[in-house]
Amino acid sequence: MGVPLFVLGMAHFVMRRFDEATSKLLLAIQDNPGAPGAYGFLAACYAHMGRLDEACAIVARLRAITPQIRPRDLPWRNPVDRELYLSGLRLAAGEAT
Repeated sequence: MGVPLFVLGMAHFVMRRFDEATSKLLLAIQDNPGAPGAYGFLAACYAHMGRLDEACAIVARLRAITPQIRPRDLPWRNPVDRELYLSGLRLAAGEAT
């Protein structure tokens, strides 16, 4: 169930339903704790919700899985969605936006 939950979490994220996204992404991580994608979206969700301590904690967990916090390529056509994700990750990682 991890992948469908992750996809649902991403869909809620781009629709800016961060509470709903968070619940789906937490379940996706519970099902597959080694998959980095859900951690990135969860960190971005927390950051956009103003929950920066939780966002930083998720980034730390993500760094334990992979040194690459931001994906090298995002195959998203919509630049607004891409920037929403990347700006959330920057906030979560403590970088200036």
